[in-house]
Order: sequence, then C-alpha cells, then structure tokens
Amino acid sequence: MAGQVHALIDKLVQSRAKGNQTVANMVRTKLLLKGIKAQDWTPASQDDAEMLTRLRTIAKEMGVAL
Repeated sequence: MAGQVHALIDKLVQSRAKGNQTVANMVRTKLLLKGIKAQDWTPASQDDAEMLTRLRTIAKEMGVAL
C-alpha cells in the first residue's frame, strides 16, 4: 500500500504540533536531522519497511503513539 510513510509523518507532526505551526516545523526539522526529508514523501510514494520502522522509533522517542 502506497502512502503509509507519508501518513505516519503527517500523524506524527499533527500529534506533536496540536495545531501549532511552529511546533510542526520543529518536528519536520527534527525528522530532517534524523535523515528523513518529510517533503520527499507523498501519498503516491512507495512504502519502505525500513522507513516505517524508523518513523515508529522516532515517534516513540518523541512520546507519540502511532
């Protein structure tokens, strides 16, 4: 199924930011520092099992349940 990585990134950003655009940008920056360029993942992007695992690990570190 395509788009799972994109969906997880969006859910992570929305869960952390809770509507605050500054916090959303901060989360995207943290992802970038961890090697995940959020804007490269679209709903049509093919899923990558390794990336899904990395995102779940990062979410856990940030205290977000996905």
